[in-house]
Amino acid sequence: MSSEPVVEMHGVDVVRGQAYLLRGVDWTVEADQRWVVLGPNGAGKTTLLQLAAAHLHPTRGTVRLLGETLGAVDVFELRPRIGLTSAALAQRISSSERTGDVVLSAGYAVLGRWRERYDVHDLTRAAMLMQQWGVSPMAHRPFGTLSEGERKRVQIARALMPDPELLLLDEPGAGLDLGGREDLVSRLADLARYLYAPAQVLVTHHVEEIPPGYTHALLLRAGEVVAGGPVEQVLTQQSLSDTFGLALQVQRADGRWTARRAA
Repeated sequence: MSSEPVVEMHGVDVVRGQAYLLRGVDWTVEADQRWVVLGPNGAGKTTLLQLAAAHLHPTRGTVRLLGETLGAVDVFELRPRIGLTSAALAQRISSSERTGDVVLSAGYAVLGRWRERYDVHDLTRAAMLMQQWGVSPMAHRPFGTLSEGERKRVQIARALMPDPELLLLDEPGAGLDLGGREDLVSRLADLARYLYAPAQVLVTHHVEEIPPGYTHALLLRAGEVVAGGPVEQVLTQQSLSDTFGLALQVQRADGRWTARRAA
């Protein structure tokens, strides 16, 4: 494990006009940790992930990523060390782009295959990741012809292509049917348990989407941290009820979480 945290935020505010998207956030992610970030719509989850991806600077406070301080580092050198999947990124992928090229082109941090030359190592890594994420048979198909679940898995393979030190997953289960969600959760659980996998942060609205093997949880409400720490200590009925503004019953069985309105 690296002695330096992968993500360090101290006193972070993100302000737009009169509105606080994040307020007073303190958060530390170590290299061997797998975090889930939970909260209702508008809680600040995506804003937090944009900071962690070096796509946004804080209004106030300090953000350190992979040992570098935002505002004192070239973000274009930092970003290739961070893997990111998000709906916004997916929308930028051309529907006609060959699926294998979506994964392969991440080695140059570009979207779309142009005139880059890829060596055997790049081609081998892309093929391995596509097999690992169950999308090898779609390598020659246009990205736009894939199912939602297949697209999500292609995006994760792409995010892992540069061998990042930090993997950020913004609502990877959104829009998936039950089978697609369960397949994705199972694959993410395998990745979470892999000793040499990068630190991981997964944003979701639903405790049912937390993969077994995730070690820590951060709860956000209205831009502020409700609770953060080891997953068993944070995902309590009280803290989740406070986060979502509703009395909830929370259960855990076989490493999976469920929540429903308290009777």
